[in-house]
Amino acid sequence: MASKGIADSFKELAVIVNTPGLDVPVKNFSDACSRFFVVFKVLKTGMFPRFAEIDYVTKVNDLAEASNLTPTLELMVDRDIEANCVRKVGSHTRNLLRIKRSLEMMRVMCEVLLDTESDHSLRDATFTAYNQVFAPHHGWAIQQAVATGIGSLLPKTLLSGMFNETEETFKIHAQRYVTASASVTNYLDNLFLSKNLGIDW
Repeated sequence: MASKGIADSFKELAVIVNTPGLDVPVKNFSDACSRFFVVFKVLKTGMFPRFAEIDYVTKVNDLAEASNLTPTLELMVDRDIEANCVRKVGSHTRNLLRIKRSLEMMRVMCEVLLDTESDHSLRDATFTAYNQVFAPHHGWAIQQAVATGIGSLLPKTLLSGMFNETEETFKIHAQRYVTASASVTNYLDNLFLSKNLGIDW
């Protein structure tokens, strides 16, 4: 089940970030984030924007490659600071910030889905999550493209079936992801803020 794999991976990350003195390995983080790749594959059955998949997958793969040379997220950010390339397009730190927002969007989606029984709530949840997390950083053209794609998403019940899950199992693992990912993104917020980088760029 896709949702169980995602929840398990982020639970492991949450244990690391909640343990004093432990740094987050880049490999563990990128591996956990790559668990969402299967979600994009399923969403291709609709018209969900292709660029959303490309953008996320490219950034996660970038961190996966970075893990070969840089062991931890903090060291990765420090090296970008030293190289004066933090805000440069394609930098590891910039990609990390975008990935963080994707994780936050997924969390908001799960929270909305857990709070409603509507069969069409996947669309509502995605609209809510996108508008809350990404829309403030996107121009009008991208917002319109996303709105069009979201409108074509499958009903929640059909999507659960494509993941070979029941709504009951999805809810269990979605709640686990909500809890675990909150710890992970909070850690990332603190990492950026501790380096005086901010999180609104």
